[in-house]
Amino acid sequence: MKIEQIHHVAYRCKDAKETVEWYSKMLNMDFVLAIAEDHVPSTHEPDPYMHLFLDAGNGNGNILAFFELPTKPEMGRDPNTPVWVQHIAFKVKDRDALLEYKEHLEKNGVEVLGVTDHSIFHSIYFFDPSGHRIELACPDPEEEEMLKRMDAVKWDMLEEWSKTKRAPKHADWLHAKELDKQL
Repeated sequence: MKIEQIHHVAYRCKDAKETVEWYSKMLNMDFVLAIAEDHVPSTHEPDPYMHLFLDAGNGNGNILAFFELPTKPEMGRDPNTPVWVQHIAFKVKDRDALLEYKEHLEKNGVEVLGVTDHSIFHSIYFFDPSGHRIELACPDPEEEEMLKRMDAVKWDMLEEWSKTKRAPKHADWLHAKELDKQL
């Protein structure tokens, strides 16, 4: 028994139409499906909702979904979790594509943070109209070799973290370039 893939990931949105239009325009995602009902199928709770499905790439059921819930209090976020933690990350082909997205987003009034060099990949960050943090990431040309190095130490790192709650030093090389730039 093994999971095949994610079927969809669902988030709440403030406005269904605005969400579809934004993801279509800003990230070139296709609007796949909309479901609207007056009762929640799993709980049978009377609660009207609009459920949207967007193609998040590869055309193989890689779906990002949203719910608009007009009868519920205004959406918020977990005040105890830093804004940089909860995010949706999408892969783009390469650095050229990443820079094209950055330019496209900024031309359309979206504030973009980055490019951030994570060694194994490079990212930009921004927010959608509902306040969800979005990351676009492209692989580093040396990603494969770096992933092998990371794979070799992952269990040791996890074990040390579980005991100390301090960042293990097994992969200090990962952000060494960024630290050198700061010094």
